[in-house]
Amino acid sequence: MLEVLHRTMQQEDWPEVAELIYLSTNAWYQTHGMSAIFQGGPDVAMVFCEEYEALDPGCCILAIHPTTDRIIGSCFYHPRSTHMSLGIMNVHPNYSGQGIARGLLQDIINAAEEKNLAVRLVSSALNLDSYALYTRAGFVPRSMYQDMYLPNLKNQHLADIPGFNRVRDAVMDDLPAIISLEMDLHHIHREKDYQHFISNTSGIWHLSVYENAEGNIEGFLASVNHPGSNMLGPGVMRTQDQALALIAFERRHHQDRTPVFLIPVTCRTLVSQLYALGARVCELHVHQVRGPYQPGNGILMPSFMPETC
Repeated sequence: MLEVLHRTMQQEDWPEVAELIYLSTNAWYQTHGMSAIFQGGPDVAMVFCEEYEALDPGCCILAIHPTTDRIIGSCFYHPRSTHMSLGIMNVHPNYSGQGIARGLLQDIINAAEEKNLAVRLVSSALNLDSYALYTRAGFVPRSMYQDMYLPNLKNQHLADIPGFNRVRDAVMDDLPAIISLEMDLHHIHREKDYQHFISNTSGIWHLSVYENAEGNIEGFLASVNHPGSNMLGPGVMRTQDQALALIAFERRHHQDRTPVFLIPVTCRTLVSQLYALGARVCELHVHQVRGPYQPGNGILMPSFMPETC
């Protein structure tokens, strides 16, 4: 096994890390007969360095080759008061199978254990090597999601969806209710994420909320619109009807794009409604947790940007 040095990512590392993310992610999908995830060159993957450093400065571990000093592995992580989320992890294809990912993962597990925190992640169900990496490290699969997208959806269809008129843009005054709803339904706390989305200093985020007739927030959904990340999520809702209305509302912010969103496979009504609108499935993901876990209620829609599931 290759003996590598681990260190924290610095700003001068960003271009090399972005290139690693772009190269290794695309290589895996293309090697397995699928289309490249990223298009347009390595600069599009710079968004991970920019946004994650804005959210969690100093929370990316690099694996450095012992003789060339090149970055051959990277892993972001997101410490929260209730848990630690594992972010995007990449290893250069030339060094796969040499324990690079296992070493990076162990560093993050150790950091979480020092704080008595569970580690949470969402990983592709298609990547069995990744699945085995996590389950061997003690992660337990807890939920399954199907990645869906709505191609060629006309804007006039959106406003016809029941509950659409109960959704509005989130404002900073909504933050306490958003935090309380997620704690109530899913027992996790990630205030800084939603504050980051609402403030939207980078201009790529949006967050909407669903209000009931009494004016109480019953759901919310974020979205990111960037060449390196095009998704709806994260989001939390009490009901499947609220989820559909929020998806429709956020879809307006991607009029010329086709964002992906993760739907729990157990939400049969929501899945059927999305199929009726023309949705398609493009992948499956597994939510895994290492450490204490309390099942949630309602609906959780995770995302890959950021991965604070």
